[in-house]
Order: sequence, then structure tokens, then C-alpha cells
Amino acid sequence: MRFTVLGCSGGIGGVDGRTTSFLVDDDTLIDCGTGVGDLSLDELRRIDRVFVTHAHLDHVAMLPLLADSVACGRDSPVRVFAAQGTLEALAQHVFNGTMWPDFTRLPSPAAPALSLTPVAVGESVDIGAGRRVTALPAYHGVPALAWCLDSGAGRLVFSGDTAFEPGFVDAINAVEDLRHLVIETAFADEQHALAEASSHLCPQTLTGVLDAIRSSPQVHVCHLKPGAAERILSQIRGHAARLATRQLCRGDVLEF
Repeated sequence: MRFTVLGCSGGIGGVDGRTTSFLVDDDTLIDCGTGVGDLSLDELRRIDRVFVTHAHLDHVAMLPLLADSVACGRDSPVRVFAAQGTLEALAQHVFNGTMWPDFTRLPSPAAPALSLTPVAVGESVDIGAGRRVTALPAYHGVPALAWCLDSGAGRLVFSGDTAFEPGFVDAINAVEDLRHLVIETAFADEQHALAEASSHLCPQTLTGVLDAIRSSPQVHVCHLKPGAAERILSQIRGHAARLATRQLCRGDVLEF
């Protein structure tokens, strides 16, 4: 699998300020943040499915525009996989005919641009060519999932947005042949209370996660808030977790 970072910032601003979105090979998206807007129309039309971690705008902002752009250029709908509660939020608050047209029924109910498929924790989706994507638990105050990508040769886990919870760590420890862990750290330690209130990680809680993981994947830190990246990275280094980390950047490509 080829995992290309379209966006991994915790906010917007500047050329690298693209929010969460990853392109898997050339036919699958993990989240649909503002980084998707950099793809060409031909690249957008090749996307067959989107795995959404949760319904917050920084992770789904481009999903309505993706649907609009490809609605008349594909023979089949783009399949959206997410927790049931996430799909309900998208249907109620985005594709509701007021905020945006309901592309689960347009251009026609028989041939819509999008189809919505609920996925439960532990459920796997076969995406062809020996590849699978499995839902793992995440804890973010709204329905949320992490995703495990399996190439057949190795695995990558993307945390989505999550707090430090035992269920999340247990799920990571159950993943065999984990090559890469892409994990958020939104706030600096001095904003620990805000991180807890919003169900995000800070360097202190990230260290707790990393020290509890029994395997030794490459760890890529993402979702750093604009203007706070250097502070967050310095604090992560200061905590000296068992697993070394690097900052994930727009344009990075992870292969496994």
C-alpha cells in the first residue's frame, strides 16, 4: 500500500495548512479534509471509497465538494464508510438539502454520487488487491473510529482524533506486523485540560500511549495545531517515550 499525506495539520493557514486527508494508492481516501482539494479532477474521479474517522469538519470538509465534483463523472457511487453515528451526523447536518444537496440521492436515487455504509469496531472492509481496512476504537466525544490498513505485507494504524483510553491501546496491541502508527497530538502540555475536554492527545498523554504499545512501529505525529508545532514536538522529545517519533508532513508517502 502507498499512503500519501494530502493534509495532516490541526488547522488551516499557509501552503502546509491542509487538514486531515490521506490517499491510499489511488482509489481510497482516509478522511476528507481540505488536502483533498489539491487533487486533480481525474484523481478525484478515481476515488472509489472514503473511510471517515468522525464527522468534525476538519476531517470531512471536502466530502460534499468531492461528491459534487464527481457526481456526473463516475459509473458507480463513492462509498463512504464510517461509524453509524458519523453517517447519521453527515446525513442530518451536511447532506440535508439545506447545507448541501443530498448526494446520496443525486444525480438520481438509482445512481447517487455517494453511498453510506456503517462499519462497527472490529469489522473489516475488503478493498481489493489483497487490501483490507479494519475499524478500531477511538474516543473523541462523538462517534469515532481509528482505521487499520492491511496491505497483506504489513499494517498501518491511523488514530483519527482520540483521547488516551485503554481500549485504543489494546486495539493497537492486537495488530500484528504493525509497521506505522499515525497518531494525533493536537495540543501542547500546558493545554492539557483543553486536550482532555476535547478528547485529544497532548505530549504527556501521547507518551502514555507510546509507552503502553508493545510493538515497535514507526510513529508519525500529526494534527498539531497551527503555530504550536515546534512547542509540541519539543515537549514530545522531552518526555522521551520508548518509541521515537517524527512529524508527519504534507506530501509524505508511507509504503508498507
